[in-house]
Amino acid sequence: MTLHLRVTPNAGADRINGTELRDDGSAVLRVRVTAVPDKGKANAAAIGLLAKALGVPKSALTLVSGDTARFKTIEVAGDPAALAARIDALGY
Repeated sequence: MTLHLRVTPNAGADRINGTELRDDGSAVLRVRVTAVPDKGKANAAAIGLLAKALGVPKSALTLVSGDTARFKTIEVAGDPAALAARIDALGY
């Protein structure tokens, strides 16, 4: 399953803020992390937060694109039906 994220580093707290509609009509999951965008720290924090929210190990998430950008594409491995239910609960 593929997720599209908008990650905001240097936030006041680690949290998932639901969905945001972009100008092109696509939806992204808003993720805020306290980590700085240095040497992949913010990416690692976002993956850790998302893994915890989805109830999967961090190794089940793979950063597909957006290594140095705010907009990221994440591939999540696991049971699609169970993942879909957990993702829906996040407001995506």
